[in-house]
Amino acid sequence: MDKILALLDGSAYSESVCHHTAWIAKKLNAGVEAMHVLGRREGAGSDDLSGTLRLGARSALLKELSSLDEQRAKLAQSKGHAILEDAKTILEQDGVPVVNLRLRKGDLLEALREVENDIRAITIGKRGEGSEFASEHLGSNLERIVRISKVPVFVASRDFRPISKVLVAYDGSASAKVAIDRMSTSPVFEDLEVCVLCVGQDQTKSKAVAGEAVAKLQAANITATPRTATGEPEEVLNRLVANEGFNLLVMGAYGHSRIRNLIIGSTTTAMIQTVKIPVLLYR
Repeated sequence: MDKILALLDGSAYSESVCHHTAWIAKKLNAGVEAMHVLGRREGAGSDDLSGTLRLGARSALLKELSSLDEQRAKLAQSKGHAILEDAKTILEQDGVPVVNLRLRKGDLLEALREVENDIRAITIGKRGEGSEFASEHLGSNLERIVRISKVPVFVASRDFRPISKVLVAYDGSASAKVAIDRMSTSPVFEDLEVCVLCVGQDQTKSKAVAGEAVAKLQAANITATPRTATGEPEEVLNRLVANEGFNLLVMGAYGHSRIRNLIIGSTTTAMIQTVKIPVLLYR
């Protein structure tokens, strides 16, 4: 059985991640691997308060701090188990027959490499535990995961809503073509309404580019229509999502180098930050 890897951190997005993961897993007849990763320093104190003390006083404080760190580590581990058990309950209630739980400590990317050969997709929340205080920022691990992932990454919005209408941002790039190729062979899109949008100043060229993607999807019996527009891609996509009831945005991820993205910005990052619906990314 294929597996979907759900990355959970206990943030406000975690429940949505579970519901979206269940939706995908049932369409793919897949099981779910729910993972929570404890950072190397999670549960440890951040300050060394003993540096200015001498002799017995310092030794006593070191012992007390060591005990406190041990308690924090146990609490962090207990929290991790609780996050995973809650996730399992939600996934099973949503109809996922097989749910495995993984609690890991260390670097998240290293934990992903352990399982990457056995998973079909990754689901993750748009923002992490600091989402209440950093609403304009993405989770710190999200871009790292997307850039190294060999499988599609589904970025869940804060709230789960049934998905029926899909907007594909298509520009003919290598990652965009991968998206269309993967969509055309995926049961996830069989009963969904798909709109392929190409944004560009040359409308004749845009129609041709969108048309080639639509033809491939239609050949796979997916209901798809082409669409073109002019303007800034981020603005056009946000407007369509807000006004026309799309439930999912599909994009090729990070089509340019990091240096180029730093200079002119990244459509991928901009869309994940601003759009209010889930984003499915292919590389």
